[in-house]
Amino acid sequence: MGPGHIDDDRAPGVEDILNEAQRRLQERGQQEIPARQAWVDRLNRGVFWLARHWLAVFNALTGLFVGGALLPPVLLKLGLPGAADLLYAIYRPLCHQYPFRSWFLFGPQFAYPLTAPIHVSEMNTLRSFVGDVHMGYKTAICQRDVAIYGCMLLAGLVYAVLRRRKTIQPWPMWAYFAFGIAPMMLDGGIQWISYAAWVFFPAFIKIPFETTPLMRALTGALFGLGIVAAAYPYLNEYFEDVRRVLQQKYGKTIPSLEVTP
Repeated sequence: MGPGHIDDDRAPGVEDILNEAQRRLQERGQQEIPARQAWVDRLNRGVFWLARHWLAVFNALTGLFVGGALLPPVLLKLGLPGAADLLYAIYRPLCHQYPFRSWFLFGPQFAYPLTAPIHVSEMNTLRSFVGDVHMGYKTAICQRDVAIYGCMLLAGLVYAVLRRRKTIQPWPMWAYFAFGIAPMMLDGGIQWISYAAWVFFPAFIKIPFETTPLMRALTGALFGLGIVAAAYPYLNEYFEDVRRVLQQKYGKTIPSLEVTP
């Protein structure tokens, strides 16, 4: 009789049942090992690819985000309001889309800032206004957001060139806060607080502070630049470590990541 075989002349005991169950589990485990290893290899292959191309992926995604936000005015200019409305709807949860704080394309002016303060309820009503043939058409994200992500894209492309020539040191956090975060907090924060005070305590403030398109763009650009300067060098170091670990594990089989015998 072979190992694990239960004698048909007697009723199987508890020990016989447990041994048979253990044998079957071992056989199943041995069958699953190659399939599991194949999945691990596929995941490692994907991680290794990302470790080599993470910056190109980040720049491409940032470019798609900015390009998608600039596309609705082009679509409206071409007479495709349905496609433009879809993009406005996609970006709406990500930005307030106030026309008086957005850039306009294909019109006489790039911006139409407020000349007098308006109530928050009126602001929200104006969110749906996208422009017309006389004014041009607004972008799907505001002036500050265009500056943030546009500067992230430009800085990311510059970083892609510079990192090939030398090691780029990250900005210290104090520099990122002082030059990237604080200006935007002050510019946008004072505006928000002044409007809140104007709505709830009109006796104390007659005219709320409304920043300018230039200041929105400048502070947004500094914030976007700070993200790249402070974070990308750390990300580069992290992905380089991941790449080295996988290369050491699989040796010359990288990038195919075929398991060495």
